[in-house]
Amino acid sequence: MSFKAKLFRYPGKGGWTFAPVPPEYAPPYTLGWGRTPVTANVDGISWETSVWSDKSGQVLLSVPKKIRGGKSHGDMVEVSLQYRLK
Repeated sequence: MSFKAKLFRYPGKGGWTFAPVPPEYAPPYTLGWGRTPVTANVDGISWETSVWSDKSGQVLLSVPKKIRGGKSHGDMVEVSLQYRLK
């Protein structure tokens, strides 16, 4: 599954940058803390990680700086996810 997402950064020092996962692509939870293992691809770069649900129920993909390159808060990225359901 593929979708476009607008990156956002949680405020504060050391805040992480996330790509929100649209509800229609949200996986069932397979691990504690509402996490699901995935193989993620952002703008052509793949890595193994997990998506998880925040307090509001929104599913988020954390996008590390080494993956997003020069992109940051407010930039659009192309995302594809492959869920590794257990």
